[in-house]
Amino acid sequence: MRIAVLLFDGFTTLDAIGPYETLSRLPEAETVFIAKERGPVRGDQGSLALVADRTLAEVTDPDIVLVPGGPGSDLAMRDETILDWLRSADATSTWTTSVCTGSLVLAAAGLLTGRRATSHWLALDTLEGFGARSTGERVVFDGKYVTAAGVSSGIDMGLSLLGRIAGDTFAQTIQLLTEYDPEPPYDAGSPDKAPAEIVAALRNEHATVFRA
Repeated sequence: MRIAVLLFDGFTTLDAIGPYETLSRLPEAETVFIAKERGPVRGDQGSLALVADRTLAEVTDPDIVLVPGGPGSDLAMRDETILDWLRSADATSTWTTSVCTGSLVLAAAGLLTGRRATSHWLALDTLEGFGARSTGERVVFDGKYVTAAGVSSGIDMGLSLLGRIAGDTFAQTIQLLTEYDPEPPYDAGSPDKAPAEIVAALRNEHATVFRA
């Protein structure tokens, strides 16, 4: 099984690394980071890069496609080279997945039209504008399409998909191996729980970031 993780400038690193830490543990899985060109691709903080070992043209038929999100998704969802690759890879993939605003890139490629999908809570209206049926759920399955909400939810998505592919026992084993047992110090991880002034401030700050 080949897992292709798409990289583009300005992606959010945990969007890619969270699912990578789970899905890459599938038996006989080959995980490859890909981009338009080989070499390091900088994440949205600028100080960390992941290395694309293959170009898009070199990986044409992955079994699992993973698209991270991040500020760079605004350009990625307008990049016809990326969108064409996604359409082609999706034609033969077993699973097409995304984390955070990676779902906007999938939607821009026309892959989520009429489908239930999720994204970062600040981007749900934009996702809807691309023709998807947006939902605030943390992980959404619609056929072979699996979308996760913001950043950290990629770990949940990876584990959920592990369960579908290799069974609950295997997924639980990987959860224990990675000691994924979150106990956050604050209960502010969603707009329904966070203080209203923080939600309002983030909405104002990012009002023009996510747009179709």
